[in-house]
Amino acid sequence: MVQTANSRLNQFMPNNLLRLLPLWSGVMLMAACSVPQGGSQKTDAFASFPATADPRVIGLRVTDNYLERAYRTNKTGFIVYPEVCAGFGALRFTAALGEARREQQLITRFEPVLSPSNRRLIPPDGHVDNNVFGSVPLEIYLLNGDTNFLALGVMMADRQWANPLTNGLTRETRWWVDDAWMIGSLQIQAYRATHEPKYADHVARQLAAYLDRLQEPNGLFHHGPNAPFYWVRGNGWVAAALAEVLQTLPTGHPQYSRLMAGYKKMMAGLKSVQAPSGLWRQLLDDPQSWEETSGSAMFTYAMIVGVKQGWLPADYGDCARRGWLALCDKIDARGNLRDICVGTNQSRDKQFYLDRPRQTGDLHGQAPILWCAWAWVRP
Repeated sequence: MVQTANSRLNQFMPNNLLRLLPLWSGVMLMAACSVPQGGSQKTDAFASFPATADPRVIGLRVTDNYLERAYRTNKTGFIVYPEVCAGFGALRFTAALGEARREQQLITRFEPVLSPSNRRLIPPDGHVDNNVFGSVPLEIYLLNGDTNFLALGVMMADRQWANPLTNGLTRETRWWVDDAWMIGSLQIQAYRATHEPKYADHVARQLAAYLDRLQEPNGLFHHGPNAPFYWVRGNGWVAAALAEVLQTLPTGHPQYSRLMAGYKKMMAGLKSVQAPSGLWRQLLDDPQSWEETSGSAMFTYAMIVGVKQGWLPADYGDCARRGWLALCDKIDARGNLRDICVGTNQSRDKQFYLDRPRQTGDLHGQAPILWCAWAWVRP
């Protein structure tokens, strides 16, 4: 049951924000947020898929796999970002497909976080990977209008920008490429849910700064200042974030052109290093490197979006299709993706990246499969 603002809301929101809720609760934003900016791009690559790669079938399989799992938490008990990324993807996918039963199962999965007795599940402030949790309650609000979830999501978006740096960036800025998604996806969700311009300004300023400082001439990104390697999933976070944000950021925003130029430059760089199989390698520019699936899924998502929105030429649709088909070959009957790199900190040692263990079914890879499935099936 959808609940209006009540005493539980006060644990998440300041009084001045509570007064704005009546203005927001009646706003219907989903249609506006799904309108392509730049026109739809038709391509035969998107026309049909073999049964083994049907996005609807694959997406439902991976969703059911996710629903069978318990929350993924850290040792102190709060929900970690891979769980958030997968939940976000599953919610959008099931809603786009009209799978009301599964959509409600996903919402029910997250309802316990609203109870004061379960506050431990909500990630604490203080790290860039934690506040991205807010993207899930904001998605639930966009789907069912529950203002309790709105309150929680807005609280996390606002605390991400509490006491910003003198240059206007969040204090969570650390110049790791992973940050692009952790910051970008939350702030653009807050903009979708509230239409408050400050959230669009936050994400646009942050991503533009990361592009200016970190994007290399070939369009790709080193993992970070202390890791001069083109790590696949690090680049995946950036690609996915740019595609995610550009779908909603107003085209008239002062930073829109900068973000679109960075996105297109990156897509060209990725196109040039795609492996013959359709996947991308653990180190993007090393032909001897093993092929990794989580980053490959993020790139595939970014290209699906770009072609469908009309930002990219149709030949990128061929890249996206090849990526998707290769990914589907890596998914087993229970919906587990294999060859997913484990969580990886920065290193100056190239061999460190090449020797990273591979996992099957890790949520770092399950999540972007769901993003891809959503991108394929949405109107």
